[in-house]
Amino acid sequence: MEKSARENMQNNNEKQVQGDDDDPKINYRGWRVMPFIIGNETFEKLGAIGTLSNLLVYLTTVFNLQNITATNIVNIFNGSTNFATLLGAFCSDTYFGRYKTIFFGTFASYVVIQLTAAFKNLHPPHCAKESSTCKGPTVGQMAFLLVGFGSLLVGAAGIRPCNLAFGADQFNPNTESGKKGINSFFNWYFFTFTFAQMVSLTLIVYVQSNVSWAIGLAIPAALMLVSCFVFFMGSKMYVKVKPNGSPITSIVQVIVVAIKKRRLKLPSQYSMLSLFNYVPPKSLNSKLPHTYQFRSLDKAAIMTPEDKINPDGSPSDPWNLCSLQQVEEVKLLVRVIPIWVSGILYYVVIVQQHTIMVFQALQSDRRLGQSNFKIPGATYYVFLMLSMTLWLPIYDRIIVPFLRRLTGKEGGITILQRMGIGIFLTILSMLVSGVVEQHRRSLALTTPIGVQPRKGAISSMSALWLIPQLVLAGLSETFTSVGQVELYYKQFPENMRSIAGSLYYCGMAGSSYLSTLLISVIHKATEKSATGNWLPEDLNKGKLDYFYYMIAVLQVLNLGYFLLISKWYRYKGTDTTSSLQLNQVSKPSQTSSNGV
Repeated sequence: MEKSARENMQNNNEKQVQGDDDDPKINYRGWRVMPFIIGNETFEKLGAIGTLSNLLVYLTTVFNLQNITATNIVNIFNGSTNFATLLGAFCSDTYFGRYKTIFFGTFASYVVIQLTAAFKNLHPPHCAKESSTCKGPTVGQMAFLLVGFGSLLVGAAGIRPCNLAFGADQFNPNTESGKKGINSFFNWYFFTFTFAQMVSLTLIVYVQSNVSWAIGLAIPAALMLVSCFVFFMGSKMYVKVKPNGSPITSIVQVIVVAIKKRRLKLPSQYSMLSLFNYVPPKSLNSKLPHTYQFRSLDKAAIMTPEDKINPDGSPSDPWNLCSLQQVEEVKLLVRVIPIWVSGILYYVVIVQQHTIMVFQALQSDRRLGQSNFKIPGATYYVFLMLSMTLWLPIYDRIIVPFLRRLTGKEGGITILQRMGIGIFLTILSMLVSGVVEQHRRSLALTTPIGVQPRKGAISSMSALWLIPQLVLAGLSETFTSVGQVELYYKQFPENMRSIAGSLYYCGMAGSSYLSTLLISVIHKATEKSATGNWLPEDLNKGKLDYFYYMIAVLQVLNLGYFLLISKWYRYKGTDTTSSLQLNQVSKPSQTSSNGV
């Protein structure tokens, strides 16, 4: 039986090399369809970000919510929308495919939030400047607002995890030009994202804050309709990768079978051919070499006398026998999880620059020069995006070639080294944030230039002093965020690339929830302390700088953790042994025994 199984495995591997002549030829149009995909991406991001970027100010000024309450609502909502991408990715990879999932998500309603601003009975009355109290929203008004949040969540679940992978699907990954096209698309994707955020944080936020919330929220809704139209125009030319069944099922099978066979003894490193090595001929995934990390999972591929093999080489009961290919795909996911955890801690810094920084700006001098024009508080986040936009081409065209000559590596440095630099920059960003906040509060308490209802004295410090902390945070994103997306896309199996995209957003979701927890705990713990509340409604009476320093310490610990797991990490295709080659058995290299 073992001889027959080995023959089946060898025949199957030969078919994998030769390919299947019956497969229809895929017409990759590459850059010809990019105007539709990137156009849809641009308008969709303009619409979505235009709705969400000023949401914190909207909740505090239109719905009259307290700062802490509004911040926690925004963090929970952002976390929920990002976690929802996991469900969208699962539906895409398992049932609908990326094209249909994006199409549905694009048509998801973005109108409900706009209605809360357009109709007076859907939000509480405006607070008069001379009034010391404000009427909050009713139960019905909050319920309608939550319905609007739900519609935004559905759209994000369908679009966010799929658009990056769908764009990459349009290039042939087996040609040199196709590989270059995929890398260039990544750059265009992040350029589009930053461009949309910059426009939203300037023009749209200005209309919302200074002209009309109804008009300012209607513009994003109109842009979403444009994105639907642009995406539909190229529908006949897209490469539409069909779903390949649930990748989650394969993962669960490996875990279940490994537990069932946990008492079996693993073969030695020099006889790994005894493990079941089958790759379906129609599989989207590239064949993976064997690795020596997480060897207990290898037990799922141990063949026993009870295991039966079908004539095509596949196991008759996949819940009793898994292939080595399945095991290695699960190992890829297990390796990435510790990196993902570090990303959750990293994004806590970015969350603060997107939320609490707005309150810093609102209690600073936002006048531009000597004029009476004031930059909206949420607009200052554009400096983070601007630093990303300026640094990315510099890094790609100047820094990477220079580093490539020094290191001999294609990317100049490894993906994990790039991410580590970004985490280090977040420490600097938080330290600078603390120093600037201390200076802002000191000036506000000594030389106020005015009084703002409910928010205390406005500091004479120019809000432009917030730019350094935002620039540092933007630089960190060019290293860590881009590195994370590249890591997930390249390290995940091909049939799980939508899930790989969702993992990036799930990390941000975890950061939003963690930030909510930190803010709530610190607010409650320091409310009656001797030093005073760190995060009161009026920042001038608080110690926001202490909160920033605390996050800086958290990032120092995160950097240490990241360095440890980076040393342990093995990239896809490394840490291999030649013992799985069908025609030879040789001693594994020294590096292949370094895994955990």
